[in-house]
Amino acid sequence: MKTNWRLPRGVDELLPPAAWELEQLRRAVLDLFVSWGYEYVEPPIIEYLDALLVGSGEDLDLQTLKVVDQVTGRQLGVRADLTSQAVRIDAHSLQREGIQRLCYAGPVVFANPQATEPSRVPIKAGVEIFGERSIAADAEVVNLMIAAVRQARVQNPVLLLGHMGIYLGIREQLQLDEQQASSLFACVQRKSQADIAELLGDGPAAQMMTSLPMLMGGVDIIDQARDQLADAGPAVVTALDELAELVGCIQQYNADLDICIDVAELSGYGYHNGPVFAVYHPEHGSALAQGGRYDGIGAEFGRGRPATGFDMKLKALLNTTGAGSNKAFAPYLAGGDGQHRDTLIAQIAQLRAAGWAVVQALSAAEEPGPDTTHRLVQVDGQWQIASLGEGSIDV
Repeated sequence: MKTNWRLPRGVDELLPPAAWELEQLRRAVLDLFVSWGYEYVEPPIIEYLDALLVGSGEDLDLQTLKVVDQVTGRQLGVRADLTSQAVRIDAHSLQREGIQRLCYAGPVVFANPQATEPSRVPIKAGVEIFGERSIAADAEVVNLMIAAVRQARVQNPVLLLGHMGIYLGIREQLQLDEQQASSLFACVQRKSQADIAELLGDGPAAQMMTSLPMLMGGVDIIDQARDQLADAGPAVVTALDELAELVGCIQQYNADLDICIDVAELSGYGYHNGPVFAVYHPEHGSALAQGGRYDGIGAEFGRGRPATGFDMKLKALLNTTGAGSNKAFAPYLAGGDGQHRDTLIAQIAQLRAAGWAVVQALSAAEEPGPDTTHRLVQVDGQWQIASLGEGSIDV
């Protein structure tokens, strides 16, 4: 049996009306970003591989689809993440001084299917701030992230906050080799205390690292972490102070927001080195949006600047938008119906200018499509729009 109509495993397509709903959501989110002062950039979907993987960990390398450029013979990568591209643009393409705010939207491609990702070709939109090291920049990004998911009609989002500095500060005391550090990262991501203890053994730093997965809950977890990690060193103390400051800044703009603290949160592709954050909702099994601080990553492009940002999964938000549009069906009129045809054409133009979608029949046999909500009918010589199965409405 021929299977040339099938899509690769994990690769999906959007059909009407979901495809248009996605585009409407993309536009609405980008309009929100621009209203906050962010400038839109559109990076290419393929780049040289070494540029795409700058500052990233093994996870991003494994998820990047690789091909050979037929022109140069160099390896190309199909992007699995847009952040590294934004870093390159800030460091090389724009090279502006001071604070720079960028936003973007587009598809990424995962080389391997993921259990937490229903699609290998998600559509993402996000923002990045370059050139500002303060917690105020992280707070702006988080508050915009919350506004963006609410723009998609997500009710009662849950914000998860963590800080990579806590994990990194304790790990520094353990003096691990590269393989041990990689194994530890995976164990902490899984929240497996048993695996952490088996890997690290005894000792004060090992015990503090083993306790991290249990430090999760409301905002008061920060104070509990201060007690349990009192001997972790100044880097961890600073990270906890920054986490508390970030909570305060967010609550100034989102007083009713449900905030959860996870001291062992290690999100992203391994390039984050400061506060990290994600938005969840009970109806979704994975994060709807996530991001964090990644200072200095642009150094490999010759310009290592402070940076923070987030991206969101637009396809995952489609089911919560409730988006819809009016679509009218106009009848076919033969060439002899001159006056009726002219007034119908004028009415169709008026409706389209008002934001309606109007399909005009190509023959007398054509019927309204399944997503049609209204039709144009003649009442007393005047064209009026009527809901399907209901009375007419003047326009």
